[in-house]
Amino acid sequence: MSVVELARQLIACPSVTPARGSVFDAVEAMLTARGFTIDRFTAGEAPDGPVENLLAWRGKGGTHFAFAGHLDVVPPGEGWSADPFAAEVKGDLLYGRGAVDMKGAVAAFITALDAIEQRTGTISLILTGDEEGPAIFGTRALIERMAERGFKPDLCLVGEPTSVRRLGDTIKIGRRGSVNIWIEVSGTQGHVAYPQLADNPIPKLVRALARIDAIHLDDGTDWFQPSNIEVTDLEVGNPASNVIPARAKARLSIRFNDLHRGDDLAERVRAAVLAEAPNAIVTPRVSGEAFLTEPGAFSDLVAAAIREQAGLDPELSTTGGTSDARFLSKLCPVVEFGLPNATMHKLDEAVAIADLEALTAIYADIVRRALG
Repeated sequence: MSVVELARQLIACPSVTPARGSVFDAVEAMLTARGFTIDRFTAGEAPDGPVENLLAWRGKGGTHFAFAGHLDVVPPGEGWSADPFAAEVKGDLLYGRGAVDMKGAVAAFITALDAIEQRTGTISLILTGDEEGPAIFGTRALIERMAERGFKPDLCLVGEPTSVRRLGDTIKIGRRGSVNIWIEVSGTQGHVAYPQLADNPIPKLVRALARIDAIHLDDGTDWFQPSNIEVTDLEVGNPASNVIPARAKARLSIRFNDLHRGDDLAERVRAAVLAEAPNAIVTPRVSGEAFLTEPGAFSDLVAAAIREQAGLDPELSTTGGTSDARFLSKLCPVVEFGLPNATMHKLDEAVAIADLEALTAIYADIVRRALG
């Protein structure tokens, strides 16, 4: 069966995060037919779960090459020109939510297996239903499951859509870390005509945010852009023009390079807030730490396959948001490579059929080189 047909089967399974059920049934059938042993399990409870995950492997011993990805998708939203899960082919494009991010890459890797004569080594797939969501019970749970089995890859390729203008122009060898921070400053509600009887929390929060805005984290590194702190929300919720509010809130997002750790940045922000508002509540959540797979044997291998199959030299990059590679990087060298990302998360998400076919050939070449 062609890569387009496999991709259509996956897209046709509505799998808004956290994904469960039919999309995993489809992948299990595809992999079982190709001689893989399957371990499906569900982890977590509401509100961030339950999440379904799948671990599959074929072969034993030798180099262990893993492909990692996700089967969940972001909500399609309103305004599509057709059913986002109809998986329609129009001209040279396949449309549907997840076509690019990242069911197309999953289909390409599974199809690539048909072109590989595996005589040695181990091939595995690490697939989650919770990459687009909180990512608490997805790849992290898979890593725990792998540890229980004594299951550790030597190399891992994550099929995120990394290409920018043309398939093969960019691979990711690292990602910045991410921490979100919620700030709540309390005061005392009162009438604006009697400020001495109230305690306005807004000026305290504004001064705290000014302190935070003045923080210079770094100037970037050889592989990473400068870290940045952004205010992403301000909330008072005061409907009355003559009332001093009882509380004011803000939310920050920090994207940071490998000069920092999330907890350290959270403490730095906490200190800035408490200097202006000693009774403030500061709640951080580290989504992932920055990581870098130093350029070397693995990135060279992936680049060589791209060069052979697509005829271009990829740029090594660490730009963009976070991915599950931030968890997998603790196990082994990780490189991310996949489809052009121009339409991911957009209305009428679509992938070029030629790119699906070319990606299949590149993935097959990568595995052959990895397994020797």
